[in-house]
Amino acid sequence: MASKIRITDLGSPELSPLQTAAIDYCEQLSIDMSSASILEEASQRTGLVDFGQMDFVARLDMWLDEVGGDPDRLNVGRLSLRNSCVRYVSNRLLVNDLLRRHPEINDIEIRRPIIIVGLPRTGTTNLVNLLSADDSLRSMPLWESYEPVPRRGEGPGPDGVDPRFKRCLREWDSMQMMSPLVQYMHPMNPDHVHEELELMLPDFSSYNLEWIARVPKWRDFYVATDQTSHYEYMKTVLKVLTWFRPRERWILKSPQHLEQLGPLMSVFPDACVVMTHRDPVAVVQSAATMTAYAARMSYRTVDPQWYADYWTDRVGHLLTAAVRDVERIPPRQRFDCHFREFVADESSMVRSIFGWAGHIVGDKATQAIDSRIAARQASEEPTIAYDVRADFGRTPEDIRAGFGTYMEHFGVPADVK
Repeated sequence: MASKIRITDLGSPELSPLQTAAIDYCEQLSIDMSSASILEEASQRTGLVDFGQMDFVARLDMWLDEVGGDPDRLNVGRLSLRNSCVRYVSNRLLVNDLLRRHPEINDIEIRRPIIIVGLPRTGTTNLVNLLSADDSLRSMPLWESYEPVPRRGEGPGPDGVDPRFKRCLREWDSMQMMSPLVQYMHPMNPDHVHEELELMLPDFSSYNLEWIARVPKWRDFYVATDQTSHYEYMKTVLKVLTWFRPRERWILKSPQHLEQLGPLMSVFPDACVVMTHRDPVAVVQSAATMTAYAARMSYRTVDPQWYADYWTDRVGHLLTAAVRDVERIPPRQRFDCHFREFVADESSMVRSIFGWAGHIVGDKATQAIDSRIAARQASEEPTIAYDVRADFGRTPEDIRAGFGTYMEHFGVPADVK
């Protein structure tokens, strides 16, 4: 039986010697948080200079100014964001270069993708991994999302392993050392099926930054700005990935789509949308716990109440937008997957979704799906024991009070007691 882990030091982190050493070392560094330095480093890394449309720089500056200018942000947190931004700009350069050399990529069609739309802890990760077990569908492992286009002149080494996989593995190993319990809340191993949200980051948009930094100014800008062009950019990168490894149909997933159903259906008008549903309290307690825990390696002080308040409000916005805009999805293109029903019979739910989506599953895929279900059920990997009362001083009823409209609209029962 899997053991349960309780995190009892959210507000007063007890750092390991390795964590302390990393923080102390980075505090001695002078970190250039200017966009000019990031563009220059990305150009040096790739040997390319065509960034395409330059409007992304203003959004990059917003990220860097808010994170870099926060006096409570540790240098290790600033350095982590800067390194990520160099990777995003590098990816942008590589995508632009590939499209210049192979303009036919733009003509690739992304037909009837199956898109899972639901909050974390509603079964999205398990569901996308089960659906993607059918390798006739195109999914995207984390290592590929981190670097969609190989660097020029790079290819698998003598061991047959893609250098991009190795770089992603090193990053995963580093994260496990610096924030070891994150792996039990949000798996980020290189072959883990990842969210297409990652493909928007070279265009410097999405709500992704909110998961790694306290950025209310960016959040306000993001939610007030039409995201259609960024969804178009993401679709272009999906075409790039399809060109490298063709399949007839994609399987995708991201929580952000809940508040972007307009842009999502505008860019993917024939999408088959699977909406996952669960008591929002389970979502809030998980998001608040994970981000508060990870903050020990990014901020000097951690206030668990701030994270509980933030994610209660943020989840509320996501779900309110979903209720408001759900009619943008044609009824025949929407499937509601309720968490209780899913965990009661995962195999049946997967078959129902594939049948609704008009996807024929062969014997090989059925065996692969059944194997993943069996492996998950037999897993003894530890899980996190959440407790909103002990960790955040509030009851499930307190948190649930703001989600009544969503729960009534979609028939979602209360799960967390």
